[in-house]
Amino acid sequence: MLSINGKLARMLAAFGLAAVVALVAGCGGGGGGSGNSSAGTSTGSGGTGGTSNSTVLAAGAPVSSLPATLASNQVAVTVASGVKNAPNIPTVSVTICAHGTSTCQTINDIQVDTGSWGLRLTLDALNSTMQAALPVETVSGKSVAECFGFADGNTWGSVRTADVTIGGETASSVPIHVMGDLPQTAAGGTNDGCAVGTLNDTSSSIAAHGILGIGPAEYDCGSGCATTPNGVYFGCTGSGSSTSCTDLAVVEASQVTNPVRLFPTDNTGVILNMPAVTSSGSTSATGFLTFGIGTQSNNVVPTSGIQKLTTDHYGNVQSASLSGTSVSAAFFDTGSNGLFFPDSTLSSTMCTRAIGFYCPASTVSRTPSVTGFNGTNVSAGLSIANALNLFEDGGFAYGNVGGIMTGVAFDFGMPFFYGRTVYVNYDPSTDGNQGVATSAYVAF
Repeated sequence: MLSINGKLARMLAAFGLAAVVALVAGCGGGGGGSGNSSAGTSTGSGGTGGTSNSTVLAAGAPVSSLPATLASNQVAVTVASGVKNAPNIPTVSVTICAHGTSTCQTINDIQVDTGSWGLRLTLDALNSTMQAALPVETVSGKSVAECFGFADGNTWGSVRTADVTIGGETASSVPIHVMGDLPQTAAGGTNDGCAVGTLNDTSSSIAAHGILGIGPAEYDCGSGCATTPNGVYFGCTGSGSSTSCTDLAVVEASQVTNPVRLFPTDNTGVILNMPAVTSSGSTSATGFLTFGIGTQSNNVVPTSGIQKLTTDHYGNVQSASLSGTSVSAAFFDTGSNGLFFPDSTLSSTMCTRAIGFYCPASTVSRTPSVTGFNGTNVSAGLSIANALNLFEDGGFAYGNVGGIMTGVAFDFGMPFFYGRTVYVNYDPSTDGNQGVATSAYVAF
């Protein structure tokens, strides 16, 4: 999910998830609410300019790239109906425990997000035992809370610590974000985004039980929040409706942290392998995530057949262009459920109900060019089909849906990852600046 905070200054808007959640909840798209009897027989509307389209599509059968046995540094990744019948939401199961105890809970349907950093869980996904067992961090005698921004709204809640297990890997005493456990009226300080803005703090609102941010960075804010309050972290006093929170500086070690970076081993990056889906999508797609790069025999980067694009600390490549027009940023983000980019031709084909998505009358091709800080240039052939027709065909995994990006950027969302093995190598530094080259890279 495209994150927005003071350090990154990614002031962009990809409509995406919020629009599609509303669509499928309201009309049974993606198989939601209509049952198997009508799956794959819907007639979509949309087309050019949102006009009627008589195309009848049927999603393909489930696809999988799972090996016969997963290693201890691997976990299955599933795109299916999930929490809210929303398309292109890759999910894993995560087990959290009160540190050093056997008080634990396994939570399914946690969204895998290479575009953010840290584990965020909705309060409604935690059982009452875990809600009570996970301690809230304190700084200077105040309880720590966070207002973290994504492209489609803010998340607001306390920062707690937990032992986090994914697959066979465990990170101890990880600062995590519990979303929705504080009243909105408690937010304040110099940045009132969570006090007055849209909050996405429930499983229903984010179409998942949480977000697992596994992008290249270690901390979700970094040194920018460590010494100077900047509207991301807050110190709270009081309880319940009497809670009051104001700006607070929080050192990096206490900030919400990418748990993969805290694994004892296999902490150098991640590899996502997803199967290909048909042009009309698939009812589900199951792949796998491998932890570590170059730490075991199953996570070695091939010496040929792939290309590496070095990035900044946050996963942005150096430059990109589409049809000869340069864009100011480009990144690879499993947390975005479409391919989001500005396109003057496709902008006249916006869907009427899948707001923010393109609905061309027939499938179009686009070939963006992406350049890493190491000078490596890759052209990626992509297809954009009528999103509304696809979303109503009974499937959940689509490799050819895209939407508009306000601003000049290219968001290679979840559709890009189908049919590919994508390596995300981490910057070993604990902090960095946007637009500055590092040893981190994305390879495919």
